Amino acid sequence: MATPRIIVVGGGISGLAAAHRLVELSREKRLDLEVILLEAGRRLGGCIRTERIDDFLVEAGPDSFISEKPWALKLCERLGLTSRLISTNSARQSVFVVHRGGLVPLPEGFLLMAPTRLWPVIRTPLFSWRGKLRMALEPLLPRGRGEGDESLASFVRRRFGREVLERVAQPLIGGIYAADPENLSLATTMPRFLEMERSQRSVVLAMRREQKRRRSRPQSGARWSLFLSLAGGMQELVNAIAARLPAGAVRLDSPASSLAWNETTKSWTVTTNSGEKLEAQGVVVATPAYTAAKLVSMLAPELAQELDAISYASTATVSLAYRESDIPNNLAGFGLVAPAVESRKILACTFSSLKYAGRAPQGSVLLRAFIGGASQPYLYEQDDQQMEASVREELAMLLDIRVKPLFCRINRHPRSMPQYHVGHLERVRRIKTHLDKFPGLQLAGNAYRGVGTADCVHSGEDAADNVWKQIFAEEKE
Repeated sequence: MATPRIIVVGGGISGLAAAHRLVELSREKRLDLEVILLEAGRRLGGCIRTERIDDFLVEAGPDSFISEKPWALKLCERLGLTSRLISTNSARQSVFVVHRGGLVPLPEGFLLMAPTRLWPVIRTPLFSWRGKLRMALEPLLPRGRGEGDESLASFVRRRFGREVLERVAQPLIGGIYAADPENLSLATTMPRFLEMERSQRSVVLAMRREQKRRRSRPQSGARWSLFLSLAGGMQELVNAIAARLPAGAVRLDSPASSLAWNETTKSWTVTTNSGEKLEAQGVVVATPAYTAAKLVSMLAPELAQELDAISYASTATVSLAYRESDIPNNLAGFGLVAPAVESRKILACTFSSLKYAGRAPQGSVLLRAFIGGASQPYLYEQDDQQMEASVREELAMLLDIRVKPLFCRINRHPRSMPQYHVGHLERVRRIKTHLDKFPGLQLAGNAYRGVGTADCVHSGEDAADNVWKQIFAEEKE
């Protein structure tokens, strides 16, 4: 019997996680399997890319992953990267919010959209007294009606009031998803808050109870910060996965052009742009949804239509290096976020070298601004010179940095951020229904159930587990 083959289309973190998981399963189960990973570009990692510029470490895309979502952390452990993991700088935990042209610290205990401590909220100038009183009413409010999906903006306004939405939830949560909260699906992006309201009515009280339970639990194992990175940057994760794949498994500059199913042989044919036809028993498509739609358009038009309906936003990162002596203000935090109501030309700015060690040489500072997204698509359309000028103008006004940077590096990510609009979960369910008609075919990536690195790792590994079970007819555990 010929060795079964599974093809992974797409060499971003989701595709890499899928390919790696398949190799792991083959070794664990002691079953022969050929894995081929097709990547359209000249490198692996997708948006993840780390660059060394002199003694600066510059991240083109994600600079970290969340430790509370276990999948990326567990993958690092299996790859032998535990000793390379680094936590955020515990001495500089503040996040600043642009407010009336200045910077105001996010009140301590404020988690994404909800306060858990009263006194910091009372003291902050971020909210008016009317806004603070509206927030204080949250524990007294009834549950929502729970009829269908709700936008994140609607939920925050309903529970906490307009000021919390405009000054905190929009820049923090909208920034994570590069999205407009008015269109963002609450059930997809923040199901935890939805469940808190449904089960305990008050989100604030539910969060306080959860924090109390966490404090009372005994700690075991390593104590990591919420955000983790790697000493040499996120590229280390990409390189470590690639090193675990069999020789010859990765094919760069090999975009897939179509996908076909043979009912007679129960096999798949993946055709590349060069005309090569590769047969396989299973396929994991780990590409953006719009690329996946093209691959399956002839095979499953309805599935393609659902995939193509997932819209995307484009983002850019602008990294700037400075001498510490050229920065007048003390950057005592991780960075800043800019609410849309402030009409700034950036979404946020991370103080990269303060957030993580090893990002800049002694006496220097590395900053990284974020541009574009669904709320500011016109700013993404600027050329590099205009974009750098816009960012420097904002840094001059917000941080009083008026000197020319040592260098500026701009990284663009076109159509990289899927927009989880209201009704997204139902769309994902319909996609799965269509997908179930085709044995041995799985989708992975940030278009479905999470945009972060940990979510992408989970998506890839879950797709690998599913296609493995389908091919080898194993009972689900």
